[in-house]
Amino acid sequence: MEEELPTLKNVDEDDPPALSSQALAALKEFLQEQSQSLANPETEETKAESEVSLVTEDWRLSQFWYDPQTARTISQEVVSLCTDSHHKVACIACPTLYAYLKNLDPTISVRLLEYDKRFEQYGSDFMFYDYNQPEDLPLELKHNYQVVIADPPYLSKECLKKVAQTISFLAHPQESYLLLLTGEVQRDRAAELLGLRPCHFRPQHSSKLGNEFRLFTNYDPLERLGGWEQEI
Repeated sequence: MEEELPTLKNVDEDDPPALSSQALAALKEFLQEQSQSLANPETEETKAESEVSLVTEDWRLSQFWYDPQTARTISQEVVSLCTDSHHKVACIACPTLYAYLKNLDPTISVRLLEYDKRFEQYGSDFMFYDYNQPEDLPLELKHNYQVVIADPPYLSKECLKKVAQTISFLAHPQESYLLLLTGEVQRDRAAELLGLRPCHFRPQHSSKLGNEFRLFTNYDPLERLGGWEQEI
């Protein structure tokens, strides 16, 4: 239905045009909405992005945030894996995913293990983590997570080996989904240490990196994430 334009009253050559009381009310409401829109341009899709952007990347810690599409895609995958309300998620050195997960589903139980203490802003969900002490963690975390996501800060064999120890420490022995985000150069090591295979989905970062990044999992996501890459 077409919207009827406000009508003018008391219009003649000498008097300025005036809006009716109904038109004035409609105009006032419209201006208020416009003002709120300009003051709060943030949408649900960008809420998590703004949370992460409060803390800038620290390249000295090898921090490179995922681009929005990557963060949303992986977060949606994790939420789809949490089929039970009691499922718990551990994010190892990937604070971007933590923010997107909590934005996508605030009720999800997520623990962020991170070296950068700026992320203490996340309260009890934050736990200090140094990959050089891979199992220096509270015993109550052992084998307590159904979904474990890790993004080792460095592409060295030593770093991946130690992070793999942490993953094994956290993951539930009977039921766990493992997701590893790291460079293509770690393909063989990911398979050797954790039995992971690459998915067709290719993670991207907001800062364009020279190294090709991949997502490795211990399960075939089928139609999600493009499924596993077929072995040649």
